[in-house]
Amino acid sequence: MKKGEIYTGVVEKVDFPNKGILHIEDEKVVVKHALPGQTVEVMITKRRKDKCEGRLLNVVKRADWEYAAPKCPHADECGGCSYQTLPYEEQLKLKEAQVKALLAPVLPEGFNFEGIKGSPLVDSYRNKMEFSFGDGYKDGPLELGMHKRGSFYDIVTVGHCQLVHDDINKILMATLEYFKERDAKYYKKMSHEGYLRHLLVRRGVKTAEIMVDLVTSTQTEGTWSGGQDETALLEGWKDKLLALETEGKFIGILHTKNDSLADVVQSDETEILYGQDFFYEELLGLKFKITPFSFFQTNSLGAEVLYETAREYIGETNGRTVFDLYSGTGTIAQILAPVAKHVTGVEIVEEAVEAAKENAALNGLSNCDFIAGDVLKVLDSLTESPDLIVLDPPRDGIHPKALPKIMNYGVDRMIYVSCKPTSLARDLVVLQAGGYAVEKVCCVDMFPGTHHVETVCLLAKR
Repeated sequence: MKKGEIYTGVVEKVDFPNKGILHIEDEKVVVKHALPGQTVEVMITKRRKDKCEGRLLNVVKRADWEYAAPKCPHADECGGCSYQTLPYEEQLKLKEAQVKALLAPVLPEGFNFEGIKGSPLVDSYRNKMEFSFGDGYKDGPLELGMHKRGSFYDIVTVGHCQLVHDDINKILMATLEYFKERDAKYYKKMSHEGYLRHLLVRRGVKTAEIMVDLVTSTQTEGTWSGGQDETALLEGWKDKLLALETEGKFIGILHTKNDSLADVVQSDETEILYGQDFFYEELLGLKFKITPFSFFQTNSLGAEVLYETAREYIGETNGRTVFDLYSGTGTIAQILAPVAKHVTGVEIVEEAVEAAKENAALNGLSNCDFIAGDVLKVLDSLTESPDLIVLDPPRDGIHPKALPKIMNYGVDRMIYVSCKPTSLARDLVVLQAGGYAVEKVCCVDMFPGTHHVETVCLLAKR
């Protein structure tokens, strides 16, 4: 097999994350975005000693367990949802099997694996979307949506996305129509020229409050037609959104300026065009204030399942001191705080820490403290000793040098909440060698239609 050649084969299985495995001419081929049982056409992109890597060109025949066609009209172009053609029960089985296969080599035989819990909503579950401006092909008309599968540049407009409430789709299409009419130029990644960069939309699932943020560069000279200044241009866009018929209520419409050379959604300066620069969402009876760029679980109802599972695993906290490491906006800390003696959250993102402090005050919790800093360094300065530890690290897991510091506290129980099971498997090797046994593991599906999955693990001191 040679690079550039095209072959057809049947996918035998899918390993995490989203790696379809097939054998062609007795050689192993790995291809993303394929599902077990599919007959696929692939182009070989890399050749190594033990395997080849390929790019999916076409699904020649769907697997017997798939729907005849995806629910979303953008599925064939958009790179967002790999599992959309699978019935939800089959998605759950596939994710459960992948996590179990990853953990089995590092845990004792017959470990207590409690399966997977599904998301209460399968469609329209996301409370946040970041859309990109661009074109669908070189010098094509303006598009607003997601990157095409396998492309760094091309954008597909996703006006019928199945992951979000229809209010968000209406906002996307109204924004695209408005700036198309004015021949507005999008910001090009290579030349660093243009105006329109991203559209950030957040909508509370419980509260139905909507916050919209248009992210642009500061290049206003000659980047749209009609002779309007930027103030008038943005005023017109705001009025178009407010005229939409939506189920939810607009709580804030913002404009963020971002001149970063990197293709990231960030703020150099944000101005409020309408309302306020935050909205509220509710989880497990608590209220959370969410700003444009603060972290919050994108599946509100799924987050309730995740945090209820974590609370159940950690058990009795009455009168006990808890460390919530990698605490984000302090959601887990505040769920545990009502009966705990004291909860300390540590998080490296300062904006998230400020949001956590505000949310704790909002919920009347005075026994929570949140510290901004790297867990690796902050642990050296803490004088308090915890009775319980919650770990909810980013995708790459826990810093190897932080693990010994965490284990040195010698707490009876630890909860590890992981958004990437490969990182969890790596860290569990160290934690078990340090004297902790895995008592039980459970998966929680926060991202229906995609290959992502959360895992909750209870560890007890031997």
